[in-house]
Amino acid sequence: MKPDLAIFLDALPRLVEASLINLRIAAITCLLTLVVGAGVTVIRAQKWRLVNAVLELLISFLRGTPLLIQIFLFYYGLPILGLRLDPVTAGVLAITCNTSAFLTESLRGTLLTIEEGHVEAAVAIGLPPHRIWTAIVLPQLLRRAVPVMVNEGTVIVKSTALLSMITVVEVLRTAQQMGAASFRPIEPILGAALCFIVINLGLMAIGAVVERRFVRGRI
Repeated sequence: MKPDLAIFLDALPRLVEASLINLRIAAITCLLTLVVGAGVTVIRAQKWRLVNAVLELLISFLRGTPLLIQIFLFYYGLPILGLRLDPVTAGVLAITCNTSAFLTESLRGTLLTIEEGHVEAAVAIGLPPHRIWTAIVLPQLLRRAVPVMVNEGTVIVKSTALLSMITVVEVLRTAQQMGAASFRPIEPILGAALCFIVINLGLMAIGAVVERRFVRGRI
């Protein structure tokens, strides 16, 4: 059965509308990932042994298990503990935890590239530790990590498709429903793929602009 262009084009409007759900979920998750990833990086830099040991164990679990399993644990596992989350919230939290684990590892490596002289100068003039982090270290850290954060953003966008497994009616779930109703699954699936490509191309373009502005010192 060959793909039918007319069916593909007819499916696009509904798929584009559904992809806005993926975009909204991805935007929220990206923001949370940036905050959590940067926060965990700061905590790990404090050299608190017990805290770091717990974080290392958690990060190893998040990096070593499939994201889909983590989504299931948030959605189906937390109710066992008395915490019942709606599918979108469970999905956002699961993806945030997963991508934050990868982001903090990248940020920790980037942290080593920051010149110690900047921190030493800040200490010499009497800046408190929290001001050193917020005014000197974090701005440089995030500026240098823009390519990494853009890459994690594209991963987050693609990961939102997994939420179809916990009944979130996003673009992939919509494509599956349309395919089942028309007995033409390939055209809606291709349409969903196109939606993801367009979103990620837009994200990469924005990332490239931000990176250039950082290089020119405009941000």
